[in-house]
Amino acid sequence: METRITKLLNIEYPILQGGMAWVATHELAAAVSESGGLGIIAAGNAPANVIGEQIDKLKELTDKPFGVNIMLLSPFAEDIVDMICDKGVPVVTTGVGNPGKFIEKLKQHNVKIIPVVPTVSLAKRLEKFGADALIVEGTEAGGHIGELTTMAVVPQVVDAVNIPVIAAGGIGDNRGFLAALSLGAEGVQLGTRFVCSKEAKVHQRYKEKIIESKDRDAIVTGRSTGYPVRVLKNRFTKEYLDLEKQGIDFETLEKLGVGRLRKAVQEGDIDNGSLMAGQISGLIGDVKSCKEIIEDLVFGSQKAIERLSSLIGGGDNE
Repeated sequence: METRITKLLNIEYPILQGGMAWVATHELAAAVSESGGLGIIAAGNAPANVIGEQIDKLKELTDKPFGVNIMLLSPFAEDIVDMICDKGVPVVTTGVGNPGKFIEKLKQHNVKIIPVVPTVSLAKRLEKFGADALIVEGTEAGGHIGELTTMAVVPQVVDAVNIPVIAAGGIGDNRGFLAALSLGAEGVQLGTRFVCSKEAKVHQRYKEKIIESKDRDAIVTGRSTGYPVRVLKNRFTKEYLDLEKQGIDFETLEKLGVGRLRKAVQEGDIDNGSLMAGQISGLIGDVKSCKEIIEDLVFGSQKAIERLSSLIGGGDNE
C-alpha cells in the first residue's frame, strides 16, 4: 500500500498510532512501527529527559521510523523540541496548540512535522507555516476534541490544502480505514483501538472498560472550560459534570482533573480516573496485538471493497 504518507514517513502502511499521554510509551510505539505503521511516543507533560529515555528504549526494540507527540501546552515543550532535534527523531506530531514557532527549527533538523487540527482554517494556516502533513481529527476521538465530525471535516480539509491528510477520530477497523481513504485522506491515526492492544502498558481494567462500553458511553466533559475532553462515563465524570452545571470556576475544575488520567491508566481506577476513549469504544470487543490490528485494517478492507463493488456494479463488469 503506497500513499503520500507512506512515502513521506518511509513506512509500509499509512497507519499512525495516536500520541496518547500515559498510554503511548516506547513499548507500544515500537510494536506499531515494527508492524509497518508509525508508532508515536507521547511527551504529555513529562520533562525532556524522561522522553529522551523513552526514545532510547524504543531504538533498542526497533530500527523502523517512529515519532514523538508534543503537547504544546506543556511547560517542557521547548526543551522537548531541542531534545528531539539532538536525537534525530524523524517525525513529530503536535496537539493542543499551534506549533508554528517550532516548525523552522524542526525542519532544520529534517524532522517531519504533522500537527493535529480540528478545523479547515487551522489546517490552511499550518500548511502555510510549513507542515508536511496534517492529522485531521473529528470530535468522535478520545481525549481533547474539537466540534466537527470526522466525516464532515476530513473532506473539507482535503479540498482546502495540498499536503496529505491523515484522518483520525472514530476509526477502529477496516471499514473505518476504507471510509477515511474514500474521504480523501491518505492515512489514518488510531488511538482507542491501540489502547486495547497487547503491547499497550495500560491497566487491564482500563482495557476491559473500553471493551464493555456501549455506543453512548463515551461522553464529553469540560465544555464550559473551553477544553472539552471525551471520556468514558464513570463516577468521576458524573461529579465533574455536576460541578460544571453548577457553574464552578475553571480553577476548581482543573484541580479536580489533575492526575486522573494516570490514575486510570496506571492504577486501573475505573471509577475515579479519567478514562479517555473515543466513540469507537463501542465497536472494540477484544485485545489484539498491534500486528493483528494493522493487518485487519489493511487486509480486511479488501472485503469491504468487494462488498462496495458488488453494491455499485451488481457484480456485472460489462
